[in-house]
Parts: sequence; C-alpha cells; structure tokens
Amino acid sequence: MFLPQEMIRRKRDREVLTAAEIRDFIAGVTDNGVSEAQIAAFTMAVFLNGMTRQECVELTLAMRDSGRVMEWKSLGLDGPVIDKHSTGGVGDTVSLMLGPLFAACGGYNPMISGRGLGHTGGTLDKLGSIPGYNPFPTPEQLKKTVREAGTAIIGQTGDLAPADKRIYAARDVTATVESIPLITASILSKKLAAGLDALVMDVKAGSGAFMPTLERSEALAESIVAVGTGAGLSVTALLTDMNQSLAPCAGNSLEVRCALDYLTGKARPARLHEVTMALCAEGLVASSLARNEGEARKVLQSALDSGRALERFSRMVSLLGGPADLAERPDAYLETAPVKVELKAPRSGYVSSFDTRALGLAVVALGGGRLRSDQVIDPAVGFTDIVELGVKVEAGDRLLTIHARNEAGARAAEEMALKAVTISDAPQAEPDFLWKRVGGEGRK
Repeated sequence: MFLPQEMIRRKRDREVLTAAEIRDFIAGVTDNGVSEAQIAAFTMAVFLNGMTRQECVELTLAMRDSGRVMEWKSLGLDGPVIDKHSTGGVGDTVSLMLGPLFAACGGYNPMISGRGLGHTGGTLDKLGSIPGYNPFPTPEQLKKTVREAGTAIIGQTGDLAPADKRIYAARDVTATVESIPLITASILSKKLAAGLDALVMDVKAGSGAFMPTLERSEALAESIVAVGTGAGLSVTALLTDMNQSLAPCAGNSLEVRCALDYLTGKARPARLHEVTMALCAEGLVASSLARNEGEARKVLQSALDSGRALERFSRMVSLLGGPADLAERPDAYLETAPVKVELKAPRSGYVSSFDTRALGLAVVALGGGRLRSDQVIDPAVGFTDIVELGVKVEAGDRLLTIHARNEAGARAAEEMALKAVTISDAPQAEPDFLWKRVGGEGRK
C-alpha cells in the first residue's frame, strides 16, 4: 500500500525515491488521493534536498502521463513536431515569429503558451489582443490548424499534465517556485504532453530574468537538457540576455505589431532578430531539418524574405478565429492607447543599465499585466521606442514612449520607468545576445 507520508519522509531524509513511489504520488495528486498539505510538504522537501537526474526524469514522465498526451502521427504530417519554450522576460515576442518560421521550414509547431507571470509578458495575452483569436480550440480545430498552418499557438487545457496545476499552486504559496527540479518537471511534462520530437529552450539571464543569477539560469538550462534527454526528447538550450527588453517594445498589442513588422520585413531589430534566428536554427538542427546552424539560417532567412513565414502566421490567425487580413490592416484590429508620452533623458550620457524587471512591472502597472489572477488586461498599453544599452543620449532625448489609458497612468509609468534606466558618463560594455548553448554537442 502506498503511503504519501512515507515517501515524503524519505525525501525529507535525502533518500532517493523509486519510480514507483513517484508514479503513485503523482497519481494521488491527479485523483486527489494526496492532500494539499502533502503536496506542500513534498515540494518543500524537494526544494531543500533536490532530486537526482533520474528522479526528475521519473517525476517529469509521471506528470506528463497524468493527463492526455497529444499524438500527431495520425495526421500523416510530413515533418517533425518541434517547439520552443522561454523562461520569460520583457519584450520577448519570439514565439509569434518562431512558430510560423518552423512551419515555413518544414516543421510543425503546436505551441502551448501561457499568460503573463509577474513582470514577464505572456504569449497568450499577446494573442488575446487579436480580435476573435481563440487560444482554446477544440481538438479537431487544433489538428486542422497544425495540419494546414503548420503552427498553432494555444493555451494549456486542463487535460494536459493536470498534476502540474496542483503542484504549481502549492509551490506558489510555499516559497518553492525556484526549485530547479520542480521547474524542470513542470516545463518538460507539458512539452512532452504536446507530443514533441524536438525542443529548444530559451533560458533568460540578466536583470529581467526569472532566475536571479547567471549561475542559476545555467543550472536550470543544464537540468532541462539532461532531464529532457533522459525522457527521450531531443532538446538543447540557449542562455540569452535579458538585461534589457528583447524587442524595442513591451505590451500586448504593441508586441503583436512588432511581430507583424518583423514578418513583413518592415522592421527587424538586431537583438530580436539574432535571438529569433538562433533559437529557430537550434530547432531546425535538433529536428534534422537542417544539417548545421549555417544551413538553418539560410533556410530561415529565405522563409522570411519570401513571405512564407508571414503567410503561415496569417493562416494560423484565420484558422483560430482571427482576421485573415491582420497583417495587411493591423490598425483596423489592434487597439491603440489614447495617451502617448515620451520619457525624456534627465541628463546626457550613455544608457548603461536597465532594471528590466522594474520596466516589466511598469507595464503591469499600466494595465498590461495582472496584479490579480482575475484581472482583465488592457491590450493597448505599454512601451515602444525603448533605447538600447550603450546608446549615447543628450538631456531631453527620448528614452522610450509610454502608451497609457489615461494621463495618471502615464505619469505613474513615467516615474517607474525613469527609475529603471541608468545613464552614466562613460560607455559600458554591451552584453552579448547569446551567452551559452547547453546540449547539442558536436554541432557545427
């Protein structure tokens, strides 16, 4: 007979759990045979004592199998199923371009995305600014969209890794969110439930990252690659910079506009382009759609320049209920804020650092994120024209443009954003876009 408290005791005492114990515990989480108190005790024991790689693999697989596991073979797809996951940041619009790019290069991308969390923006919220877009299609609609558009960016349904929902709720209120084994199992269980052949992780590092230090970000990347590989998934990870907003904008409809500008070729900001191309290239190589990074980048650039990636995005939006002509007429559909205020540089010098987390929280304060889980997001608010690190400015120059619902909101955001920017007398070394690759050894 399985006793949850006995398993918790063993993990408390730093013993290694068996696969059977972990499966039985997750089965109890799923069918409510395990109490909230027992889940909380388990998460704290793991937070304090960690897990071996094999324990984390078994936990990930058990959480995957707690609900429905998607399968795509019945659709007769002629390419691999690949995806990307980001640990979150500010101005991170990559998913909106990456899914269509994968599709335009021969892959298929059912991407399960999430809402914004804390200072980080959520892909689901960004797509929510598109009128009619349905992020929770029926299984039949989802299959049709993946088959015909090659990509479908949707939200997590209750039948995918349901054990993760209860465990995450316990972590959220017991100060155990930062546990690397639990983060790893949470991310990978949902990705494995999506029926992927390959996954590329974007693990952020810097002042706007979820993990507080580079060392912790690197440890998370290594854990995800090791556990994902142990669970039978082709997975690599890139550590990318989040010491400033990835795109020159932050806010939901503003980032959709940025993605459309990128796909149409109207504007491809260098930092955003480099991170997008690097992640897409990793996915193509990991799924054998390209032999190496150089070949992958050529294929990706062709998909952009030919308009194939844009066509895939437009087809996805249309199939999921949005306007078919969004790319041609964004102003007709994407809401704009009535108040625009430029944030001026208070002194001359060089933009030397951002508190990127504080910048993200300023977007939340404008209404572009949630202070409560039931809060309705204002899709129009946020920032555009965000200057990059290293730029020389004169007093009175624009640092960014605030998009607000009213003057009071603009003033509050102006105060928060100004505190998030540091201007120095001398230029500082700019951080690299890409810090490190984890996994994928031996690639050219």
